[in-house]
This record gives sequence, C-alpha cells and structure tokens, in this order.
Amino acid sequence: MISTTALSPSEAAARLEEFTVIDVRAPGEYASGHVPGALNIPLDRLAEALPALKSAAARGSLLVVCASGVRSSRACEILAGADVDAAALTGGTSAWEGAGHELDRPAGARAVWPMERQVRLAAGSLVVAGLLAGRRLPAARWLSAGIGAGLVFSAVTDSCGMAAALGRLPHNRAPQGTAGLDATLDALRG
Repeated sequence: MISTTALSPSEAAARLEEFTVIDVRAPGEYASGHVPGALNIPLDRLAEALPALKSAAARGSLLVVCASGVRSSRACEILAGADVDAAALTGGTSAWEGAGHELDRPAGARAVWPMERQVRLAAGSLVVAGLLAGRRLPAARWLSAGIGAGLVFSAVTDSCGMAAALGRLPHNRAPQGTAGLDATLDALRG
C-alpha cells in the first residue's frame, strides 16, 4: 500500500506546477474559493473518479485539497488503498489563504461556509430543537439522542451522513455554468 504525504502551503506553492490539484470539497465550497488550477471532485464522488485519477497520477503528482485538511487526508487514504499516490495540503484552503496565497474565485460565486461548520450548525440546531420540543412532547427528545448517536457513529467510522446530505442542498451545488464532474474526469484522463 502507498503511504500518504502532507505538504505545507509553502511547500505546495513552491511546487504547484508539478501537481494536478484535486479539491474534494462540495461544489459550492469549491466555487467560493480554491487553489489555482484545482479540479473539483467531491469526496463522496471519489470512488467513481478513481480510473481518471489513476490516469492523471501516471502522468504526474496529485495534490489533494479541502477546507481544513480532514477530507483531503481521508481522500489520500482512499487513493492509497487504490494504489494511487497523492499528497494532502496541510490545513487545506484555510491554511493556503492564511499563508498569503491567492485563491481562485469565479465571478459571481458566493461564499459558502465550510462543510464542517454547516454540520455543526445543523447538528446543534437539531439537538436544541429536540430538547425544546421535548418540554411539551417527551418523545421529541429522541431527535437529540439520534443526532448524538449519529455524531458518535460519524467519529467512529470517519464518515458523515449529515455532510453528505448537506452537500446536496442548493447552496452547496456548483453554480450554473460551471464544469461538472464529467468535464473534470475528461480533463484528468488527458
């Protein structure tokens, strides 16, 4: 099995021309600002992109990016399991921008919260709603218990069903007129 590596923003910036950059965030997050030249393949679609990623990796190095480094590390583990060598950007686009590097922002794209923040808002809101509703309807507390159990399951399995569901909301989709996954996969196949 291939081991994964991590690069700091300065290391990645110095070698950016060597990489095919893959951004594994939701399309809305990607559109709100991404590393220059990055192609968008959401983490939940990575499996279907494996053949194209293998083809791209055969021609050069892959750099995987997300918002904070969590999803890109997970993507690198998946790629390593498929014998595809890739490096993750430590700290993601947040660290990239914090180090003074520019992000590409398509004209007309609006800022979208990172998925981790969206999950925290949704989970916290549902827990509070369950507890408040439980004052009148005691069975409503099961909503809070279910969300808590889902968060535990998410931590144990290193997956997140809530993020997958939130990723399908309109504000997390690619803006009109942007290239979809099929165009990205065609570009990777060369």
